[in-house]
Amino acid sequence: MKNIWVIFLVCILTSGCSSKAVYDNIQRNNRQACNDVPPAQYEECMERSNKSYKDYERERKAVVGED
Repeated sequence: MKNIWVIFLVCILTSGCSSKAVYDNIQRNNRQACNDVPPAQYEECMERSNKSYKDYERERKAVVGED
């Protein structure tokens, strides 16, 4: 639940920023949250949090059907 509030706050504070800046801030917060997971899940958590914006955007476009 804490992550949802952090993401919400980041979105509100960065509403004037680009999508990439918002994505980068969310990923930074996600990486910080990885410090709270058990050691066995840390690497997987960090992998999810280190996806580049370019990769994210490509995957997002594939899902929503944009060219």
